[in-house]
Amino acid sequence: MLHATPAAAEKRAAFRAGLNSGTLQRFPGAFNPLSANLIERQGFEGVYISGAVLSADLGLPDIGLTTIAEVSDRAQQVARVTALVDADTGFGEPMNAARTVQLLEDAGVAGMHLEDQVNPKRCGHLDGKDVVEMAAAVRRISAAVSARRDPDFVVAARTDAAGVNGLDDAIERAKAFADAGADLIFPGAMTGPADFEKMRAAVDVPILANMTEFGKSKLLDAPTLESLGVNLVIYPVTLLRIAMHAAGAALREIAGEGTQEGLLDRMQHRRDLYDLLDYQSYATFDQNIFTFSV
Repeated sequence: MLHATPAAAEKRAAFRAGLNSGTLQRFPGAFNPLSANLIERQGFEGVYISGAVLSADLGLPDIGLTTIAEVSDRAQQVARVTALVDADTGFGEPMNAARTVQLLEDAGVAGMHLEDQVNPKRCGHLDGKDVVEMAAAVRRISAAVSARRDPDFVVAARTDAAGVNGLDDAIERAKAFADAGADLIFPGAMTGPADFEKMRAAVDVPILANMTEFGKSKLLDAPTLESLGVNLVIYPVTLLRIAMHAAGAALREIAGEGTQEGLLDRMQHRRDLYDLLDYQSYATFDQNIFTFSV
């Protein structure tokens, strides 16, 4: 039941504890609240809300077209589980970044990340992106850190500088972001283990690995990432890609065969959906309240 989930403060404290536990935290990307429930049911430590996935869900490319209202609305829908949210560049200048922090705090999520791209941004695995000067990026992070009201709300700093200016610049930015108060460093487009080793050696705060498919990074398994000192791994678009591939195949079969009969063994059964939605708890709650009499 929704009312039985931990409060936002508890989720934030648990997220911080997980980042500092020495155990890799695994956050698959949720594309809606139902997929977030499924991720939680499978025992993952939390979910990631990807800007690219939200854009795609709205039928838009990931080129900075989404708004803070759209991001905070989706974040609030998913926030019954521990969630880290992609807040792009903070949707403007430092004051916008500060407001973004407070809106996402109010949405109940555990943390967010800001990046150092020029606003409006581009997907980190696209060519042609650019980053702001380091001082401007540091101001974004400083504004976000100073604006939060819950000290357990995690402010993560993402740098896309490795793909623009090289790894050395990304490392210098990561160190500056940590000095500005960032709780977690998200180095974009790391090409392999050696990049993570260098980043891990450069900063004392936790670091994040983005294991997205068809991008610039080699896909590394969880034991390898943990051995490299990575604290959090996200799989931002995996579930959406799987779901859309399956949906496309199903639609082609219906169009060709005129029926979905041959798809039944590839569907989530009604009983499994009802179990995931916790129908029984809602029914019990309703019976206990609605039928109560003195």
